[in-house]
Amino acid sequence: MKFRPLHDRVLVRRLEQNEKTAGGIIIPDSAQEKPMEGEVMAVGNGHINDNGDVRPLDVKAGDRIVFSKWSGTEVSIDGEELLVMKESDIIGVLEGKKAGKKAA
Repeated sequence: MKFRPLHDRVLVRRLEQNEKTAGGIIIPDSAQEKPMEGEVMAVGNGHINDNGDVRPLDVKAGDRIVFSKWSGTEVSIDGEELLVMKESDIIGVLEGKKAGKKAA
């Protein structure tokens, strides 16, 4: 199934975080927080200004991003848990890093 976000929305796949601390302690699933890092899968056409002009989004598919802890709406597409969020929920783009493993 294909999914295309509308306007200034972005489809994001969460990326896994380390399951161990720097000291080697394994963190159980029940104690782990959801990652706040993800990979952009698809983007909408852009934000529509008050005068009707469309401003393109600053992110694109494939970008690795950091987003707010409680941002986005969880959706299931083809059995995969993804997030749909507004561009304004994105804190920044991580440059120079390739996307890692997807979250389970």
